[in-house]
Amino acid sequence: MNDIKGQLTLRGILIGCVGCVIITAASIYTALKMGALPWPIIFAALISLFFLKAFGSRSLNEANVTHTIMSAGAMVAGGLAFTIPGIWILGLGEASFVHMLLIALAGVALGLVACAFLRTQFVEEQQLEFPIGQAAAETLKAGDKGGKVGLQLFGAMGFAGVFAALRDLVGVVPAMVLNTINVPGVIFGIYLSPMMLSVGFLVGAGAMLTWAIGGIIQVVIVTGGSSAGLYDVAFGQAFNSSLGMGLMMGCGIAVVLKDVLPKGCKALAAWSRSRKASATAAAAPNSAAAGTTGSHAAAKSKTGIIALVVAAVALAICMMLGIGPVASIIVVLLSFVTVAMSAQSVGQTGIDPMEIFGLIVLLFVAAISDTPQMQLFFVAAIIAVACGLGGDVMNDFKAGHVLGTSPKAQVIGQAIGGLVGAGIAAVVMYTLITAYGADAFGPGKDFVAAQASVVATMISGIPNIGAFVAGLVIGIILYWMGLPAMMVGLGVYLPFYMTLSAFLGCIVKLVYDAVVRNRDKSLSEEERAAKKEKADQTGLVVASGLLGGESIVGVIVAIAMAAPMLF
Repeated sequence: MNDIKGQLTLRGILIGCVGCVIITAASIYTALKMGALPWPIIFAALISLFFLKAFGSRSLNEANVTHTIMSAGAMVAGGLAFTIPGIWILGLGEASFVHMLLIALAGVALGLVACAFLRTQFVEEQQLEFPIGQAAAETLKAGDKGGKVGLQLFGAMGFAGVFAALRDLVGVVPAMVLNTINVPGVIFGIYLSPMMLSVGFLVGAGAMLTWAIGGIIQVVIVTGGSSAGLYDVAFGQAFNSSLGMGLMMGCGIAVVLKDVLPKGCKALAAWSRSRKASATAAAAPNSAAAGTTGSHAAAKSKTGIIALVVAAVALAICMMLGIGPVASIIVVLLSFVTVAMSAQSVGQTGIDPMEIFGLIVLLFVAAISDTPQMQLFFVAAIIAVACGLGGDVMNDFKAGHVLGTSPKAQVIGQAIGGLVGAGIAAVVMYTLITAYGADAFGPGKDFVAAQASVVATMISGIPNIGAFVAGLVIGIILYWMGLPAMMVGLGVYLPFYMTLSAFLGCIVKLVYDAVVRNRDKSLSEEERAAKKEKADQTGLVVASGLLGGESIVGVIVAIAMAAPMLF
């Protein structure tokens, strides 16, 4: 399991890096457009397996390491997209390309080191579920059996890309329909977007229903209240956005209180017991046991030295960004805590509220130091990148544990993908701000940047404190009851047309599942199960291709718009 030969290969690195560039760029666009970022791990796993098979490889471990490289940049992109646009929303000035690159590099370094220490505890000893990583491993196993995965994936990507180009470049396809219906204070209509349809298809009926409930709440608050003469539209919009932000942040706090802290305390206790057991073994007269313990101690010592060096580099980067010495030390120290919290959340729920962890550290730094607003965004971004990458790393470790992949090969792969992703994420963010300008970011704009708007609001002041506090409490209660409060918050906060468009994608999923069930009624139970598994994989591949195709074209359009200003 520790042998990386045949797992970390030159062809795998090249395929992984190319895929990392594409997925990172698409993830920036998706995160800013949607205010959310689906995990790209399964998508990356399928692409990796397809291309490695084309080059004659049948190794699932090589495919696993390749997809580890490929998916790493997506969550780095999410960390930047969920925080940095808040600077532009508040009109604080420019976060330059160098700023964003340094932020991404610091977050990648801190996230990788923290996960290197967390892997054994969370994946092997506690055996947390990490449902996304588990699904990636099962997808690789299923994909190894063959099929038309490549044709389905790239056919869907091509269709979505052409559709988006006809809509955004040529203007043949309208961006929205039914948008002439007058709904006071709410942007009503159906956004003609393969990406939004695929999101609704992928998130599932339960999550989509709660998302839609959030959208209905938005209409009731903004349109219903203003139409009834209770208040004007502006008040309703401020109340609604504050409520939505409170719901999302309440959910993030509940994740920490309910899932992360209790498990973290158990993990700390288990680690303490493990240390005592190691000390006892070292003191035993058995030379073999002592020798084994000594080798483990040497390995831990080496890891510790590397961690200190990386922490020192991250500390230097923080100070280069204008974050004060005390605040920089806090960022480095709390990054390990928040990455552990993030890994615990992902392991338990599959959810990584990275921007919430960034907000927690941001508020702590703001409370004990006189840090300027722009640097507070930098603090949140570094933590969000570290936590985002941490969630991706731990999912990959879980997939590797299931498949028997070398952790060393995966760590190296994550480092390669993280560094590539840091550079690409910074380039794409800079390209988008150059092409569209600061006015394109924020609620109701070209790029809704929902999470970044939350961060900006927390720094600048909440429009309606009462609504925010109510949302915060409700979000905590809903999550504690096992209900997806984050999806309700997104529905309340995001423009209604996005919710409606995604809901149509969910309807497509329900119809698709019904057709599959009715078509296979004459088959045996075993045959139906096999058919359903194949149909589910086909739906996943096609939906992933639609999402990826439009995202990639969106980035290309932005690059074309920015080219005259960049060169």
